[in-house]
Amino acid sequence: MPRVVPDQRSKFENEEFFRKLSRECEAFVATGTNLSLQFFPANLHGEQRQMPTREYVDFEREPGKVYLKAPMILNGVCVIWRGWIDLQRLDGMGCLEYDDERAQHEDALAQAAFEEARRRARDFEDRDRSHREDLEVRLKQLQNHVFAFGDQKANVKWIN
Repeated sequence: MPRVVPDQRSKFENEEFFRKLSRECEAFVATGTNLSLQFFPANLHGEQRQMPTREYVDFEREPGKVYLKAPMILNGVCVIWRGWIDLQRLDGMGCLEYDDERAQHEDALAQAAFEEARRRARDFEDRDRSHREDLEVRLKQLQNHVFAFGDQKANVKWIN
């Protein structure tokens, strides 16, 4: 199942949800959207979590604030949340940006998954067709055998 919608950019640019969140606002409080930002989750291979770089978590840009960047897939669209949080008041500003690079990557993954599913369906159909053809051949052989056996039986004279 693909993780993204087919036309991500169009959805990002045209849906009211994304239009609201793409304008800088008070850390999404006004929109009622809450995000749990998790940086670099453990991967499928069990490797340790990476520490986020300054590109993603920057405590040094401005004293008393942390600047954050968090890529994610939100409602089937690749986006980046960028913003800052005041470390004293625990409020801040942020907005969503369309993540074109990741969107292209996810589109390629979705296309590859679609092609793999199509290939597997074609392979299944080919195996099914081959199986049916084999069954038809065996059925004809069995019918020929039964008819041949029936003819031989008819030519046998029974002596009483």
